[in-house]
Amino acid sequence: MFTKAFWKAAGERAAKTAAQVALLKFGADSIAAGFDVLAADWIGVGSFALGGAVLSALSSIVSAKATDGSPSLATETLAE
Repeated sequence: MFTKAFWKAAGERAAKTAAQVALLKFGADSIAAGFDVLAADWIGVGSFALGGAVLSALSSIVSAKATDGSPSLATETLAE
């Protein structure tokens, strides 16, 4: 679990999750009042994105303990 390949794969998953959650928050703001980049709740977006990234990283750690050290529950071979 504490290999460079593991953390690279887990970091990629966390970054993707953060981006997805940020877009979700932007979408919620757009629907609520029409999106304005200057008036956006950037603290809220950042908080949601960081929370998503942390949950993704924790999920990768739990998955590694349940599998052969992969950050995914699916069968995956990590390249070094």
